[in-house]
Formats: sequence, C-alpha cells, structure tokens
Amino acid sequence: MPAKKKANNKPITGTALIKEVCRCIRVARGYWDAHNNRACRGEREKAMALYESLSEAEREKVPQVLRVWLRYRSEKYFGDDRTPPGGGKR
Repeated sequence: MPAKKKANNKPITGTALIKEVCRCIRVARGYWDAHNNRACRGEREKAMALYESLSEAEREKVPQVLRVWLRYRSEKYFGDDRTPPGGGKR
C-alpha cells in the first residue's frame, strides 16, 4: 500500500502557483495528445481555475505556448456551446 500524502492546507501562491498552472496545462496537453478526453477535461478545468486566480502580471509569466493552448482548447472544444460529455449512446 502506498504511503498517504500529507494534506497541504496552505494555498499555493507566487512562483509555486505559476509552476502548478504550467504543470496542469502540460499534463492536459499530454492527455489531449493521447486522445484521453475525459482526463484532459479534468486537468484543463484545474488549470483554468488556477489560471483564473493569477494576477495579470503572473499570467504573463506563464509561457505563451501554454496560454494559447489553454485558451484555444477552452473555447473550441470545451466551451459552453459544445455538447457535454456522456451524451447519447450510439
């Protein structure tokens, strides 16, 4: 049985938050490339929530490639006008 992780009750801020946003976006991109849409959606939502909590100056520190990918995927594939997952069976 693996060891239990310690609960980290402190919210992350500053550089650690920027690194976590970048990590989440990179993981989501990996899931997207592997055609694992459900996992990509979950990881993208985490990344979006963290990205929204950043200030304008901190957002500029996230690499542009990651910001563009997050925005493009968010609008085109996961936007409100798209069909939600778990739709009708064929």
